[in-house]
Parts: sequence; C-alpha cells; structure tokens
Amino acid sequence: MARIPLTNDGVSPTLGLGGMRARSVIDLATLLGLAGAFGVVAVAMVGGGTPGAYLDLPAFLIVGGGTLTVTAVSFSTRDIGLAWRTLPTALFRPGLHPRAVARQMLLLAEAARRTGAETLRDLLPELRGEPFLHRCLTLITDGHPVDEIEEVLGGEADAATAAQLRTAAVLRRAAEVAPAMGLIGTLVGLVQMLGSLNNPAAIGPGMAVALLTTFYGAVLGNMILTPLAGKLETNAEQDNLIRTLYLTGAVSIVRQENPRRLEMLLNSVLPAGSRVQYFDR
Repeated sequence: MARIPLTNDGVSPTLGLGGMRARSVIDLATLLGLAGAFGVVAVAMVGGGTPGAYLDLPAFLIVGGGTLTVTAVSFSTRDIGLAWRTLPTALFRPGLHPRAVARQMLLLAEAARRTGAETLRDLLPELRGEPFLHRCLTLITDGHPVDEIEEVLGGEADAATAAQLRTAAVLRRAAEVAPAMGLIGTLVGLVQMLGSLNNPAAIGPGMAVALLTTFYGAVLGNMILTPLAGKLETNAEQDNLIRTLYLTGAVSIVRQENPRRLEMLLNSVLPAGSRVQYFDR
C-alpha cells in the first residue's frame, strides 16, 4: 500500500499538511477590547483621586455571588460547569482560518484520489490536536459508508455547536441578572442608610453599598458578560463553518469525487472574501 511520507515534525513534504494541527492563539480583539474598556474606567476612577472608594466587599458579594446563584437557577450544574470550562475559548482560539482549511481539504482529496483514501491513515497521529478532522479521517480510513459518515459527523457537529451556544446562553442570562443584582444591592444599601440616619458613621457604608452594587452590576453585565457571550456566539458560528468544511471534504473523498468539484462545493459554503481558487492558481 502506498504511504504518505512524513517528516520528523509531522509535516508531509508531499501534501504540506503540517498546518492542519490546530494551535491556540490569543484573540487580540477580545483581549484589547476588554483591556481598553477597563482602562477607560480605571483612568476615570484614578482621575477622581479616590480609587479605593470603589472597593467594597459587601457590594461585590451581592453582585458576584447573587449573579452566580440566580443564574444557576435557570440552568443545570452541568451547564454552569460547561460554561466555566468553555469561557477561556473566548480569549484563546485555534488558529484555523476557513480558507486554509478548505485548501487543506483539497490537498487531502487530491492525495486520496491519487493514492487511495487508506493512505490518509498515516496523517492520523499528527491530527489529534484537531479532533473533528481526526474523526473525519478515521471514519474515512475505516471504510464507513458515506451515509453513515454524514449522519455521525453531522450529529457530532450539531452537538458541538449546541454546546457552544448553550454556554453563550448562560452568559447572556448572567448578563441580565448582574444589573438586577446591582439594583437589589442598591435597595439594600438605601435601607441600611435610612435605618441609620441617627448614626452618621453608618450612613457612609450604606451609601457605598447602594452605589457600588449598581456600578459593579453594570460593569459585570455590560463590560464582561455580554461581550463574552457575543464572542462565544461568533466563535460557534466560525467553528460550525470549519466543521462543515471538514464534513464536506470527507464526504467528497469517500465518494471519490473530482477535487475540482469539491472546490466548487467548498466555495459554496465559504464567505465571499474567503473563497479559494486552488486549481486556478
């Protein structure tokens, strides 16, 4: 059986597929956006000359603890745990671009058409960093029929997208709860302040709770949770596109279609600015 030669670093000199191993990269848009937003607020706080006045433990506990516990009422502990584990993906993303993925699937299709789909088995050890692609090639090289591959991979893709959107829904719900907890904290602080009018020393702490809980709730809901939920929804859409490209390529390889037809199918899925011209290069 013909084999695909691999170099020591896992790159195929014949196919040039070393880039298919996903590497996590920092999402600069998310990082710079959060840093810029908090930087502006920090400058305003420091400019007022009393940054320490914005620190209050009771207010933080009301908003932070209240947001977490009330959000947990709307979801299961499994959903909350999934959201906690998925949250870092808003900042650290696999360095995969749809155009590059499309070109790599065309390379695989050419290799499979030239030497047989079973030769793709040589690439499996180098693709464990990209589980869905590894799953695609495993099903191909194991000889599963095309209908079964479409059903299995399609179901896995839908489940992965649903999990990502579920995490975004948890953050959306938390973003709604945070300002409400800030308002509740404000009412608590006002009650404390009004109940202590005969004690001037207690008025200040009550007023701090009243104002800072609103501040914390607004910051948590509008500067952290809502943007991160939006980022996760965008990531889910991007990841679903990547999985669709993988699935389209896998089905085409099993059907032994002409790679030129696969190029047409991939371009029908890709956004206008990311379409490939592999055979016209």
